[in-house]
Amino acid sequence: MDRAAYAERIDEVLAGAHGAKVGYPIGLCAVRVLRTAPLGAGLVRITFGGEDLADFHSYVPDEHVRLVFPDEEGVLRLPSRDGLSLEWGSPRPVSREYTVRRFSAADRELDIDFAIHRGGLASEWALTAAPGTPMHIAGPPGGVVVPKTYDAYLFAGDITALPAIARWLEWLPAAATGWAFIEVTGPEEEIPLAAPAGVRVRWVHRGAAEPGTGDALEQAVRTVEVPAGQRVYVWLAGESGVLRPLRRWVRTELNVGPKDFLIAGYWKRGVADYDRDE
Repeated sequence: MDRAAYAERIDEVLAGAHGAKVGYPIGLCAVRVLRTAPLGAGLVRITFGGEDLADFHSYVPDEHVRLVFPDEEGVLRLPSRDGLSLEWGSPRPVSREYTVRRFSAADRELDIDFAIHRGGLASEWALTAAPGTPMHIAGPPGGVVVPKTYDAYLFAGDITALPAIARWLEWLPAAATGWAFIEVTGPEEEIPLAAPAGVRVRWVHRGAAEPGTGDALEQAVRTVEVPAGQRVYVWLAGESGVLRPLRRWVRTELNVGPKDFLIAGYWKRGVADYDRDE
């Protein structure tokens, strides 16, 4: 299936009533770091480039790729191509999942924003990466396509979800309305966001509390009141335990149907490479 066919399928979903996942061919790209730049105190943006990106697929905000790293012995194991997918084999290559922040097909550039936390495999790599550093990137396997016809949109997450929320806000039509809640340590981790005028952005400061603890984000999100009769799309991501009570709230109090939300546990305290969604 060529790019025009994927665009046609995405247009079908955009014209529909609910969000749906559209699969792409899962590629493996050999790239190199072109440049790095800090984003506030909590993120580092790395721009990758390479000829392999000519076959990279990117269409919607909710897309993720896997960066492949050497194992503890320094051995780099890569997945192998298997038709339109990848075979990861055993032992499974070491990888970490990240949001596609920006892709330019014309420039063959890919931006990924890394949330910085000491001791994290990818985070430590991002802090030392320099122009010319090689990397292999697998995916994305697809993306969740969401019609732009909802009455309102609700986004919320911690700093690991900030790159995706930023892309969502850029993707929305100018007339969109809704809310975006982002939990960060404090003002030093805030970054400029290009949100539609009708989307209210609120930074939730966690302060001295450890990431993935407390209920500051939950309490902020619970202030949302959706007018009767309005259709809202909900996208939440962050630490799995923090999101747990909000999963129930979205279903039972906001009364959002299963096709109208995505809640993704991007990470879990004490667990490496955790990823769950629903």
